[in-house]
Amino acid sequence: RMVEVFASRSRLMAGLINAVPGMSCREPEGAFYIFASIRGLIGKKYRGEVITGSVKFAELLLENELTAVVPGIAFGADDYIRLSYATSEENIKKGLARIEKFCREVED
Repeated sequence: RMVEVFASRSRLMAGLINAVPGMSCREPEGAFYIFASIRGLIGKKYRGEVITGSVKFAELLLENELTAVVPGIAFGADDYIRLSYATSEENIKKGLARIEKFCREVED
């Protein structure tokens, strides 16, 4: 049963991420995490601050949308972030709505 639940959450999260401007991901084949590209946001500005990499993205997201992600630099990929889907569908939707709101406010 839990394998089905996590597969459903994984598909949900991947679909929501791929709808966010500047972000993309593939659906994972295992674990409870998605590694999402933020390449389309690097070098752009959020409220005047340049998103220089995954740490800056994570800091700005946490400060402004109260949403935590793991910077990809911890895994050797500064243009990615890691998100967990080991939570409820409600939390996934709420978190991705905050991330989408944040990304829609990013400017060139």
